[in-house]
Amino acid sequence: MSEAAAQFSPRVFSGIQPSGGLTLGNYLGAIRRFVDMQNDGIETIYCMVDLHAITVWQDPEALRRNTRELAAGYIASGLDPAKSILFNQSQVVEHTQLAWIFNCVARMGWMQRMTQWKDKAGKNQQNASLGLFAYPALMAADILVYHATHVPVGEDQKQHVELTRDIAIKFNHDFKTDFFPITEPVIEGTATRVMSLRDGSKKMSKSDPSDMSRINMTDDADAISSKIRKARTDPDALPSEVAGLAERPEARNLVNIYAALSDTDLAGALKDVGGKQFAEFKPMLADLAVAKLSPISSEMARLMQAPEEIDRILADGAGRARAIAAPILKRTYEIVGMVGA
Repeated sequence: MSEAAAQFSPRVFSGIQPSGGLTLGNYLGAIRRFVDMQNDGIETIYCMVDLHAITVWQDPEALRRNTRELAAGYIASGLDPAKSILFNQSQVVEHTQLAWIFNCVARMGWMQRMTQWKDKAGKNQQNASLGLFAYPALMAADILVYHATHVPVGEDQKQHVELTRDIAIKFNHDFKTDFFPITEPVIEGTATRVMSLRDGSKKMSKSDPSDMSRINMTDDADAISSKIRKARTDPDALPSEVAGLAERPEARNLVNIYAALSDTDLAGALKDVGGKQFAEFKPMLADLAVAKLSPISSEMARLMQAPEEIDRILADGAGRARAIAAPILKRTYEIVGMVGA
């Protein structure tokens, strides 16, 4: 923990966009770590970041369904609404209010350097939404409106957490205060970046046109097994040492998944499967994945049959989140000089 973060009580914040199709990558790279941190006894706040989702067009009905499905995925994976605060971002207005302050702190050049802005806007930046450009300031507000000290994220979000740190540092410097913590990204685990089952050089993504490229958390046992058995591989046996996976992205990805689902690391996984051909290894991985994931998909399906229960949980979480965020925003306004704050 950094010296600045040490001044604040440990608090974890993170979120996922409800833009459809929760995948194995979301589970291993994020949600399972959310659960681990919850069970470590740290105060944990986990969000469905629906405001971020609309930086690109979303069908309203699909967005509502996807928000509930993501909440169901959180709960089915082990996040307990009694232990963690679970809510959707748009129910807590303090996020957007603090984001405006941060829009005025952050610099245009900072935003233009964001890799995800370049990737998502591409060559057609003039037609991208202002929200997509300003996304990182809202993400900083998501985190700092709770004085969160730690944010579990994947490698692709590390740059945004670094920007959050820059915004906190500049705010504190400009207003001669130590009000905001310098948040630490938490990037750890065997499978923090799960790759496509069809191309080991690309991240597993819900936007990939091929459903065979990913395992969806709503997939049943037959679908999970089929996708793993048909995953792209190479003709060689699995190595016994991690170094042997260096130039074999598909093999490394499948062993990564096996290791993560087995609660071990790559070296430990290769002690089990090193020397095996894929014809033998894939059924092992499929059985393991089905055993671990089928109960989650079944519970998600059950929860989705009770949307009113999901909505109740999210509304309760939003109330608890606002109890933390409101005084932090009020003090921010006072520091900035807003009359009546």
